[in-house]
Order: sequence, then C-alpha cells, then structure tokens
Amino acid sequence: MSTTQPESPTGTIAVAETSEFDTGSKQLPPLQPYDEHNRSLHEQVHPPTWANPEPSGRYNLVVIGAGTAGLVSAAGAAGLGAKVALIERDLMGGDCLNVGCVPSKGVISAARVAAAVRDAAEFGVEVPGGTTVEFGKVMERMRKLRAGIAPNDSAERFKNLGIDVYLGSAKFTGDDTIEVGGKTLRFKKAVVATGARAAQLPIEGLAEAGCLTNETVFSLTELPARMAVIGGGPIGSEMAQSFARFGTKVVQIEKHHHVLAREDPDAAKVVQASMERDGVEFKLNAKVVRIEREADERIVHVEIDGRSEAIRVDEVLVGIGRQPNVESLGLENVGVEYDLRQGVTVDDKLRTTNPRIFAAGDVCSRFKFTHAADFMARIVIRNALFMGRAKASSLVIPWCTYTSPELAHCGLTEQQAEEAGTEVDVYVQELADVDRAILDGETDGFVKILTRKGKDEIVGATIVAGNAGDMIGEISVAMTNGIGLGKIANSIHPYPTQAEAIRKIGDQYSRTRLTPFVKGLFQKWLNWTR
Repeated sequence: MSTTQPESPTGTIAVAETSEFDTGSKQLPPLQPYDEHNRSLHEQVHPPTWANPEPSGRYNLVVIGAGTAGLVSAAGAAGLGAKVALIERDLMGGDCLNVGCVPSKGVISAARVAAAVRDAAEFGVEVPGGTTVEFGKVMERMRKLRAGIAPNDSAERFKNLGIDVYLGSAKFTGDDTIEVGGKTLRFKKAVVATGARAAQLPIEGLAEAGCLTNETVFSLTELPARMAVIGGGPIGSEMAQSFARFGTKVVQIEKHHHVLAREDPDAAKVVQASMERDGVEFKLNAKVVRIEREADERIVHVEIDGRSEAIRVDEVLVGIGRQPNVESLGLENVGVEYDLRQGVTVDDKLRTTNPRIFAAGDVCSRFKFTHAADFMARIVIRNALFMGRAKASSLVIPWCTYTSPELAHCGLTEQQAEEAGTEVDVYVQELADVDRAILDGETDGFVKILTRKGKDEIVGATIVAGNAGDMIGEISVAMTNGIGLGKIANSIHPYPTQAEAIRKIGDQYSRTRLTPFVKGLFQKWLNWTR
C-alpha cells in the first residue's frame, strides 16, 4: 500500500488515494513552494507515512481538530491521566501555525525592518540609496521559522504525550462513536475544535477572477506590484501595511468610514494615519460591486458615495470574514445544533446541545484568537472531565492588531460602555508625554483606561503603541484579578519605558481622590504640625 504523497503540478500537496489515512476528497492546504522548509512542515504536521493507531477501548476524551483549542484540550487531558484521541484532517497546528499568527508575524517583522531602514535617517543613520526588499528571501525566512516552530504542534510530539493521533476526516456516527479513516472510536466525552476558514464573499466575479486569502497569501514568492485588500479588519490592515512597506502599491477597501471599525475610533484613526504614511491608499465607505479579470489584471469595481470607480491591480486579498468548519462532521447525528455562519451552539460552560459533547475555539466563539481558544480549551477540560463549573463569560480576553503602531484592547470601549448603560470614567495618557516614546520616535499613540464611575475598577482599556500587545497584558492581569488603578499607581514601573504610561494613568486616578474636602483636611493637618 502506497503511503507517499506526490506534489501536484501547482505545488499543492495532493493526498494519494491509497494513503493509510482517509482525508476524503479534500486536498491539504497549499504548501507552496514545496521547498525544504514546507516539506519539513508537512512531515511534522501531517506526516505522509503516518499510520493511524488501532482503537482500544473507550476514550475519556476524543478531540476533533488539532488547532490551538484541540491541541490544548488533548494535551491538558492527557497530562491529567485521561485516555485521549486527537483527530486532524488537514495540518496539525491549525490556522495559527500554518496560515495565521505564525506566518503573518514573520512577514510583519520583516516589514517593520524594511520601514526602520527606510526611516533610518531620522535617527542619524545613513543607509545607502537603492536599498531594496528581497521579497523571496522574506518569505523563505518565514517558511523556515514556521517549520522550526512546527515540532510544538507535530503528530510525533502528541503521540509521545500518550495521545492516539488519527489523521483523517472525523464523523459522529452514534451517541458515543466517531469514525475516522475506516476506524470507529468510542468516547465518553468529545470536543469539537475544528476552527474556521476564510469565508467566500458574495462578490460577483470574485471566484472567476481569483483572490488571495490568509490561507494562500503566504504562498507568494514574488511581490505583487499592485494589490487591492478587501476589508479593513485586523488581517486586511496588517497585510495592507506590510505589503506597502515592501513596495507594493496597496489600495484598501473598507465599507466603514475608517479601518478597524470595531476598535476605539480614536485608536483606529492613529493606525490609519500611520498606514497612510506607509503608502496605503484607502477607499472608505466603499462597496465592492464586482471583480473582473483581464489577462493578468484584476479590475475591482467599487461604489463610493454613489459614484463608481474601477481599480486595476495584480492581486486581490480578501481579508474579511471567517466561516466555521461544521460541515461533514455528522453533528446532526448526535443532536448538536449549529449554524453555518455562527458555528456550533454552546452554553457558558462550552457544552453543546448534546451534554456529552463540548466545543472550543473558532468553531463556536466570536473571539477568534489563538489565546482565546487556548483558555476555552482549559475550561472544556475542567467541565468535561471533572464536572467543573468554569464559565467562558468569566474570561478576560485581550486582543491586538499587529499594525505599526499596534492596537491592543481589553474589556469595554467607550461606545460599548454607553450601549450597555455602564457609567465610566475615562483616563488617557498620550505617548507624546511619555519620555521613552519620545526617545523611540513613537509618539503617535496613547493609553486609554476606563473605570467604573467613581471607582478604580478597570472595565476596559485600549492601547496604541509600538508594543501595545505586550503592554495590554498588564491590564488583562489587573482586570482578571480585580486590581484597580489605585494599586497600579502604587506599583513601580521601570523608567524609561512606554509601559510607564499605564502607571501615569494610575497617578491620574489618584489625583481624582484629592477632593476639595480631602485637600482641606490635609492643609489643616499641615498647619497644625508646623
């Protein structure tokens, strides 16, 4: 029986029909170019010669999907002594490793270096003229680093953790059975952690013209001269800025009046201005009507405030919309309710409408972040194996868009607080008044913290800064553990750092406690002790 996987003419890894594991008719996600780095990735996260184990007895937990939620669920349960099976039809590591967080940050880091070289003269560093970006080497570096990280998510590693790893398509066939690759697994509890994929937008001509998504953009080996990015969310904005820094003429199309529409408007404005300085051209309040293809060109037809415009580009990147992977799992066979757009229905304990089956991660959550999937999986372990009462609603989930500057957020925005009827006090510290930000040349940004009216309880925060993703962690810790602004003000922060902006906001809060009455008492005391 053959166990090899030939390379398809396009470089996509095609699964041989005679392989020992069943992947149905689905090809694995594209790994292009199929060089030594992608070959290494492939061998680790979907080994061509992998032989599925023989099921023996009933599993305490069967996990479907080996993205972040699935890997954490499986490893955590196995570490506690449970008998665990893990099933993956595509590439272990899921979107995060293969087509999400890992490759995107590899590309973004290179784009930041390109921008630093471009702007070096501002720091008194003269760079020879004609310095260029070798895009092929940028992408090769990304592939090399991704393959280097892959052992953490590899089939072999999870086998060594005592987990039975099955490669193939899973389907519920009975109240306590799942079939994969012609084998039947019996389970006591199961977890659906199949994630999500790029959604197909209903744009006339899009499919015929062809487009890039987060699942294919990292296969590029040549820099497009012109690119249209549809969508002003995190993926679209990160990639638009990065490609513009590499030298692509980028047009970003967004239906709202600014990018990152779900974020604090003041914060989004700072990021948008930075992207514009990097060369991104914006088409705002715009609707994509249709896309045509002429030879190697794509023509994107948009409507902006009632007028039509045609944008000619070489590539179109769709950076908006995620669709949960719920099809072909046999969920209807076991009474698990789901929606093709919203995903699997779960309660606050992440239990589906079948009490024996749980779900975690992008397949059931509106927070489609790796770290959210991680902590949802921890809830599943407690509730599925130990009759726990952990609730997803108790999680404080920060997130970050890795533009330059980064935009990080946690809890409520001012608009959300108003909509919820939550009265808040708002404290803002501009980075232009923070010494380290001045010295770094990164004064475009701020820290904004919301507290419950009249109290120091933090209910939300937004940070726009070069390393906002690192800085927001302090706020997440504070909110999770009930640490108020008063205690932050009393905590020494190193000087000079940009994180000192958070401590300065603590000082702002402390000054509000000095009411005229309290100040009068202090003055009387000082006069009495003279």
